[in-house]
Amino acid sequence: MFDQLDSFIIRYDELSELLSDPEVISDTRRFMELTKEEANLRPKVETFKHYQTVVQDITDTEEMLNEGLDSEMAEMAKEELASLKKEKVELEDKIKILLLPEDPNDGKNIIMEIRGAAGGDEAALFAGDLFNMYQRYAESQGWRVEVMDANITGIGGYKEIIFMISGDNVYSKLKYESGAHRVQRVPSTESQGRVHTSTATVVVMPEAEEVEIELEDKDIRVDIYHASGAGGQHVNKTASAVRLTHLPTGIVVAMQDERSQLKNREKAMKVLRARVYDKISQEAQSEYDANRKSAVGTGDRSERIRTYNFPQNRVTDHRIGLTIQKLDQILSGKVDEIIDALILFDQTEKLEQLNNGGM
Repeated sequence: MFDQLDSFIIRYDELSELLSDPEVISDTRRFMELTKEEANLRPKVETFKHYQTVVQDITDTEEMLNEGLDSEMAEMAKEELASLKKEKVELEDKIKILLLPEDPNDGKNIIMEIRGAAGGDEAALFAGDLFNMYQRYAESQGWRVEVMDANITGIGGYKEIIFMISGDNVYSKLKYESGAHRVQRVPSTESQGRVHTSTATVVVMPEAEEVEIELEDKDIRVDIYHASGAGGQHVNKTASAVRLTHLPTGIVVAMQDERSQLKNREKAMKVLRARVYDKISQEAQSEYDANRKSAVGTGDRSERIRTYNFPQNRVTDHRIGLTIQKLDQILSGKVDEIIDALILFDQTEKLEQLNNGGM
């Protein structure tokens, strides 16, 4: 472990020099790649250097105690030593987590799809609530949200909405959101005041680059048609809507949000590439899960992962048994508490597997 950390420090120092080299600075692509690598290494290097300082402080304090101190100084040194040893153990655990194998998709942008499922209009309204929640969370993180396609219902909400979130490490924080989200509340149309249960499904896919997954033209059927709005009325007199069918997988993507056929085709290709990449990844994940099931894995998309209970202002994540009485705050985009808990749970689980020789 420490040999690996020493190599990280050497590489980190190399990167610091490279990033001040005028040739590297003038090469935008290389500069961005090295900056990203440096940012990824920084927490590992800083934590290890802190660990080295604590280990040295422990050695120094033990030497002081061996030299013989008066009783008051000796007592203070013992307290300091106990505190340092506790910190050393905590840092060792933190380092182990930092050295866990990284998900290669963690640094990517995402394409998220939210659909109203069981519950009709109420499910569509809840899909809208979820979209607003993720949009506000993205804003708090400094990320950019771009709606790619939306099927809006007559009373508001969405039968389906597809959007992209771009920024730093988006997938690493939102990858656990895939699954069925359940809402329990009294619909505005309910005259008896009864609580109804509805669901919306969320799918989170890492953006796939062309170099990662190549879609050949011969494998894609392209259909062009007139875009239409809610109720079927025409919103565009030219044939600008695009439907792409990936023949090997049967995956279909239709896009009509833009007035330009070219823009719709570009968006559809982005979604298609992400869905094909996601399908391949899910098949690999299913094979992995056959041997080891993760409680917060991103595999089973039909799993009910969370319940939003309005009467009790409560949100429960069923995978980790977390319940928070802050539904109003969470729906306003303050979902850090849930996301941080999911990340910590997943890291702890992987660390236990590593310690047991299971990874």
